[in-house]
Amino acid sequence: MGTPFDPTNDPHRRYNPLLGEWVLVSPHRAKRPWQGQSEEPNNEQKPGYDPTCYLCPSNTRVNGEVNPQYTGTFVFENDFAALKKDTEVKSEKNGLFQFETEQGCSRVICFSPDHSKTLPELTDQERSDVVACWKEQTRELGASYRWVQVFENKGAMMGCSNPHPHGQVWAQQHLPSDPAKKLLQLKQYFSENHTPILLDYAEQEIAKDERVVCKNDDWVVVVPYWAAWPFETLLLPRFDVQSMHHLNDAQSTALAQILGDITSRYDNLFETSFPYSMGWHSAPFDNEEHPHWTLHAHFFPPLLRSASVRKFMVGYEMMAEAQRDLTPEQAADRLKALSNVHYKQRENTNG
Repeated sequence: MGTPFDPTNDPHRRYNPLLGEWVLVSPHRAKRPWQGQSEEPNNEQKPGYDPTCYLCPSNTRVNGEVNPQYTGTFVFENDFAALKKDTEVKSEKNGLFQFETEQGCSRVICFSPDHSKTLPELTDQERSDVVACWKEQTRELGASYRWVQVFENKGAMMGCSNPHPHGQVWAQQHLPSDPAKKLLQLKQYFSENHTPILLDYAEQEIAKDERVVCKNDDWVVVVPYWAAWPFETLLLPRFDVQSMHHLNDAQSTALAQILGDITSRYDNLFETSFPYSMGWHSAPFDNEEHPHWTLHAHFFPPLLRSASVRKFMVGYEMMAEAQRDLTPEQAADRLKALSNVHYKQRENTNG
């Protein structure tokens, strides 16, 4: 007779209902000694203005354009855009060989003129300005493109090539692969239950309170039950909304506040500028109603054990399915135990 199953120590799989995929959880592996690659922690104190930074106000970018002396958010067309507006519309299928061209645009969103600040170090008002910019970009680009992807890659570990606080917005005519999977899953759940899956999920997580990291009257941040990355979180509204640009002023203000909360906790976890990829999923812009869809954001941070040890999605993850060494409940406990006051602010106060 085997020993009773212990979810905090025994391998098991968890189902991700948003993508229709599974995640292997192997919590016993967290006890193994680490002899792999270690990264240098990002604790560099950056200046408020860097004359060599192509995103700082008044500086010249690589294409020769000069940035304005902006004081809030600043948006411009990416100088190395992944998508082009005028690509010829063409598709071809020949046996197993198939392609279709894609039209779209890529923009950069500078969160602040201050080179030294990241999202958790901005004020609530400054983060509200970022939210307002996300809303405006979503509204504008959604009028021309089917999919609008707002996202931020923070830190060199996540491929960010410039430390100035910024994100991006890409828009395209076709629905990308993950949102297409998600659309099918959300529609199926709605047809069976007549309620949006993410609204039901948010209510169930709040009721259980096992994986809730932080919340306010309008928003909740959880480590999802099916999380793949070590300290992955899901940011959900507690009200019915399909797209970023549909948020009212009060909901936007509450969003700015909870963004400061979760990103401060991330930085506080290992007292470093915590790297992550974060992105928003609004409903597709296709002139159809999407009552099954709920606006939401994913945070995918790579750090695992410390500021210098990261999770690699390789081998089994690339060949089979996602795998994690820390249970979502353990990750949530660590995040919610942290202060939502940024560690640099505490150091300044104590100093």
